[in-house]
Amino acid sequence: MKTICFYFQIHQPFRLKRYRFFDIGCDHYYYDDFNNESIISRIAEHSYIPALQTISEMISASNGKFKVAFSISGTALEQLEIYVPEVIEHLRNLAKTGCVEFLAETYAHSLASLYDEAEFTSQVQMNINKIKNLFGLTPTVFRNTELIYSDEIGEMAHRMGFKGVIAEGAKHILGWKSPNYVYSCGAAPKLKLLMRNFKFSDDISFRFSNQNWNNYPLTADKYMDWVAQTPENEKLVNLFMNFDTFGEMQSKESGIFDFLKALPQCAEIRDIDFQTPSEVIKNNQAVDNIYVMHPMSWADEERDTSAWLGNRLQKDAAGKLYSISERVRLSHDRRLMQDWIYLQSSDHFYYMSTKHSSDGAVHSYFSPYDSPFDAFTNYMNVLGDFIDRVNAQYPDTIDNEELNALLTTIYNQDAKINQLESELKKLKNGKKKTVNSGD
Repeated sequence: MKTICFYFQIHQPFRLKRYRFFDIGCDHYYYDDFNNESIISRIAEHSYIPALQTISEMISASNGKFKVAFSISGTALEQLEIYVPEVIEHLRNLAKTGCVEFLAETYAHSLASLYDEAEFTSQVQMNINKIKNLFGLTPTVFRNTELIYSDEIGEMAHRMGFKGVIAEGAKHILGWKSPNYVYSCGAAPKLKLLMRNFKFSDDISFRFSNQNWNNYPLTADKYMDWVAQTPENEKLVNLFMNFDTFGEMQSKESGIFDFLKALPQCAEIRDIDFQTPSEVIKNNQAVDNIYVMHPMSWADEERDTSAWLGNRLQKDAAGKLYSISERVRLSHDRRLMQDWIYLQSSDHFYYMSTKHSSDGAVHSYFSPYDSPFDAFTNYMNVLGDFIDRVNAQYPDTIDNEELNALLTTIYNQDAKINQLESELKKLKNGKKKTVNSGD
């Protein structure tokens, strides 16, 4: 029997409004509320809601045999709660079926894993807490922003207690190996890796409605034949894609929902089942270690981090942002911390890409700016105001040694408070037992 593992990404950033140099110091609100509401409302109407309804019907019709996983950024969840709460309700109902798994990721869909482990760990925990609070489930599998992965990131995920990580089945990493197996992290062998089959995934995400594609039209029967015809010893096909593939990137008129709905029945005929990532990890042994010295991703032809850090503009902006991370973490200012999270979304750097050809066209499609330089200028104006606010609380005249000493003091104080609270709790429990025994 072969297994399909479906995973869908849902992410929306808080997009920035047009912020001029002269706004610095005068305006501390950075977001384009109208654009944010209109975009997520449109995508929810065309994609999220009908796709979630379709998945619910598929789970019911297959008696729970159809299973999927979602990774949802905290910024997307916040916007859904504000603008389209019915999507949250659909996700809650799916969570109750036991056929849907939620993965952990960075709260802001950020690049923190490449710059700051403390910030990375904090954001992942924020996302886990958000998932638990909304859906009552605790993620055990991790997927990083845009599947950015390396040995170092694998080690960090292992230290956080994850059982597995979702990664891209990039050719320059796998070489002759197939993505249709479970692997393990070379730097932390107990951590299992699920590698995306990018060909089968992109057949749905990008080629489904392309009438010039030699396999157009793509039917559920044809697609499941391809899965069934993979080499006999390759038992797993990982299909990872953006959830807005359904209804947004591939319109309803293309037949994408009918295609999706027909998959379980076509799979059952061919003895193909569906499992969530945690089930795949539990049910399969790793066949080999995978070593990834330099970060890879699922973006663009290079499958590396150049979509966000490929030019000087992007590197300067990201470097400037993360240079103040320790100062920001000292703050207890709610607005400052909220802006810190929102400004880390990788989308801001994606808009600054200066790539050309097909990759450049994709970047331009998603960008609300006229040019990468416009995106850079707008972001740096916002960041300039944000840094001024940080410096007002923790001046940049404090050198690193003083800052580290201050951080150590704060951490020690927190540890002492936790210790005293624990001891107080024990004393109270002991007192209650004494009173009860006296009765």
